[in-house]
Amino acid sequence: MVKASAKAPAAAAGTKAPGRPAANKAASKSAADRKAVEKKGVGKSAGVPGKQGNIGRYAPGKEEYRDFYHTMLLIRRFEEKAGQLYGMGLIGGFCHLYIGQEAVVTGLQTAITPGKDSVVTGYRDHGHMIACHIDPKVIMAELTGRDSGISRGKGGSMHMFSVDHGFYGGHGIVAAQVPIGAGLGFAHKYRGDGGVALTYFGDGAANQGQVYESFNMAALWKLPVIFVIENNQYAMGTALTRSTADQELYRRGESFGVQGVQVDGMDVLAVRAAANMALDHVRAGNGPILLEMMTYRYRGHSMSDPAKYRTREEVQNIRETRDPIEHAKKELQELGFADEAWLKEIDKQVKAQVAEAADYAEKAPLPDAAELYTDILVGSY
Repeated sequence: MVKASAKAPAAAAGTKAPGRPAANKAASKSAADRKAVEKKGVGKSAGVPGKQGNIGRYAPGKEEYRDFYHTMLLIRRFEEKAGQLYGMGLIGGFCHLYIGQEAVVTGLQTAITPGKDSVVTGYRDHGHMIACHIDPKVIMAELTGRDSGISRGKGGSMHMFSVDHGFYGGHGIVAAQVPIGAGLGFAHKYRGDGGVALTYFGDGAANQGQVYESFNMAALWKLPVIFVIENNQYAMGTALTRSTADQELYRRGESFGVQGVQVDGMDVLAVRAAANMALDHVRAGNGPILLEMMTYRYRGHSMSDPAKYRTREEVQNIRETRDPIEHAKKELQELGFADEAWLKEIDKQVKAQVAEAADYAEKAPLPDAAELYTDILVGSY
């Protein structure tokens, strides 16, 4: 069992940003960038002593790292705006924000192939959708229950879905998405399309029985599945130390022969390095792998959670020392990939994009009452 905690400077979080450079273009433009990155120690082995192995940190080119930063920032600003709309009563029901965890989806989903690979997650899903290249306007419109939402206003925050983007939910039942992820892996193998199923769940879901049934089936049939535990330390509101006997969650697949790796989920380059390693492992026909992403959510479990189970000082300390976006910003400047003017401009653009999405979501029409009778059955009976 390998325990890799790709620790490098603090952390960088985020998801994909528009205009990701094509592989051949990035390869031709970024040789000098990569040398600069490696000079700073990025891309080199950065494991922690003891039983933790080394998977290092990914060495991005200039435009690629900017892309990571843009995606993380877009997710952060989107979630902040969603929180505001919830407070104004424009978003109803449950609303689980992804603030603090942005590096996980950014590092992972910039590594997969859109149109080939698939993604499934739980109810904290807004960031995963943005990382799947879904228009923030239709995500926000779904949050406000509008007809132009990605699920026609009937799914809300927890039940969004888009086959066109390879995104299979958004699931409100804890761990319910894990066997679905195994099924997506089975579909990829059955079709022989070379796809991989990226299957996310949280530390709270890691104690659910269906997770282990899924591990067993995926290992038995060598399904192309990357299981990802987003360990944000508190599940719904109980510290991992109070709810889980064996807190090394990356080892949970051992009895099924599923290799596990623990990764610094607050560092987008560590996450991306782990993603590349996991994809190579799975695409080579070795069956599933388990990644435990050590991350942290700044807000409560949902918008209705005051998070009294932890101190303000604890949250503030993580914000000041491990914030993925602030870490990426600092590293971009150190590498000469961005200056203060670019950072201000990208923040301005992202805020404008999110404001546009919110305006769209407020003004879009509500679903017609007849929509109550659609999307219930696949065919006619």
